[in-house]
Amino acid sequence: MDDTVCRIPSGIVGSDRSLHHGTSLALACTSEECPFDENNGNMKNNEELQRDVQNAIKWEPLLNAAEIGVAVKDGVVTLTGSVDSYAKKMEAEKAAMNVAGVKAVAEELKVKLGSWGKKDDTEIATSAVNALKWNWQVPNDKVKVKVQDGWLTLTGEVQWNYEREAAHDAVRTLPGVVGVTNTTTIQVNDHNKVEQEWVEDAIARHWSISDQDIEVEVSGSTVTLTGTVGSLYQKRKAGNVAWNTPGIFNVNNDLLVEYDYAAMAL
Repeated sequence: MDDTVCRIPSGIVGSDRSLHHGTSLALACTSEECPFDENNGNMKNNEELQRDVQNAIKWEPLLNAAEIGVAVKDGVVTLTGSVDSYAKKMEAEKAAMNVAGVKAVAEELKVKLGSWGKKDDTEIATSAVNALKWNWQVPNDKVKVKVQDGWLTLTGEVQWNYEREAAHDAVRTLPGVVGVTNTTTIQVNDHNKVEQEWVEDAIARHWSISDQDIEVEVSGSTVTLTGTVGSLYQKRKAGNVAWNTPGIFNVNNDLLVEYDYAAMAL
């Protein structure tokens, strides 16, 4: 077998924890034998990875594993079924992403509220406004809320990505919410010049990230990460670290996940 590896397209699950619909899950693998074939050494086959994800979901007290279907193909996990809250939808995605061997998650869970969880849009909007106001990480009057059929859309402009993520986290567990779209943008000041070295040093400082195979490119207020990391967790962390850089408006996380199964077996 040649040195070709299966390369999963980046951004299937974004750093803002939203699913980028329409992203192709096709593998750019040109070798005749896929490196993730079930007969290929110590690598997990589809059935083993499916079992690990199912067990990870069972381990979460908030989730009912019987409601969630798990399908696996070449390291890509697809979650299907229905849950009764948006918070459970996010928890299932998180549980799957933290399993060793998972390279990407396609989350297709539906939120179907029970009679106890249903709220009208006015009630949801009022709760969301209050949740944002009470969250100290969200700047006052910077994030606006729109609700349609239980789906929340956040708009506005903030100075930091952590404020953007805090706004999402503040509203995602509210009763009656079936989904959240966070279109809040990061304010960019012309005097903020982002230095590539800042991002490289920040990634190198993080204990969980091996930065040897990470390349950083800065263009204006956009950071692009390329190269390889050893887990989906490391990819997400590297993206989060890059987002913390002052003056950053956008992060393109194009890191590839290549698990070191030999090291995992030790």
